Amino acid sequence: MRELIEKVREQIRQAKQIAVLTGAGISAESGVPTFRGADGLWRNKDPMKLASIQGFLENPKEVWEFYNWRREVIAKVTYNKGHKALVELEKKKENFLLITQNVDGLHSLAGSKKVLEIHGNIWWVKCTKCYYKYEDRTPNLGELPTCPKCGGLLRPGVVFFGEPLDSDILDKCCNFLKHTDLMLIIGTSSVVEPAASLGFIVKKAGGVLVEINLEPTPNTKFMDYAIHGKAGEILPGLIEGL
Repeated sequence: MRELIEKVREQIRQAKQIAVLTGAGISAESGVPTFRGADGLWRNKDPMKLASIQGFLENPKEVWEFYNWRREVIAKVTYNKGHKALVELEKKKENFLLITQNVDGLHSLAGSKKVLEIHGNIWWVKCTKCYYKYEDRTPNLGELPTCPKCGGLLRPGVVFFGEPLDSDILDKCCNFLKHTDLMLIIGTSSVVEPAASLGFIVKKAGGVLVEINLEPTPNTKFMDYAIHGKAGEILPGLIEGL
């Protein structure tokens, strides 16, 4: 493990442009429940439906009840050593981009500046009528929160299942990855699109892929390096000494 970490650290040292992709694994170490895991069930209901646009249109009250619960859970946790290590990496590398599938906002809370949240942010809300969007970190917004501008129904500022991702954010990701020397893929199985394809953009451009995850994933075989363990323990060791 020590030899592997030293090899990856040297790759990081040499890289002129670095990208990072993070998923639920890094936040799980802070106590955020994983969405698809055994602890992801909420009142015996399918979270995939509760987090879908169809679910919101059919029963916005129940969806808001689910998201208020998620907000309350996330409000009680904070960033961990893995998040902080990525803040330090950003400070050391001028050409750096952190792409996250997480909606908890913990990367920004830790101090990361160059972050693209491809699935949105749970602390932002958007009006379904006038489309006014703003941040509100109140843990529980009530049954059916309304817009302060027009009184319309608010929705969580996340990308629901069944909705397209923001094309501008995706374009920024892809354009950066085409010129990336090294990509760290942390705490995600990377099997859900479009995240599943992001690493292959780097690979096609001749870049190096590094997987950091608790266990092997379906994409481990495509990685140049794979380190298995907790991101909060591995990342500080990678960044140390750069």
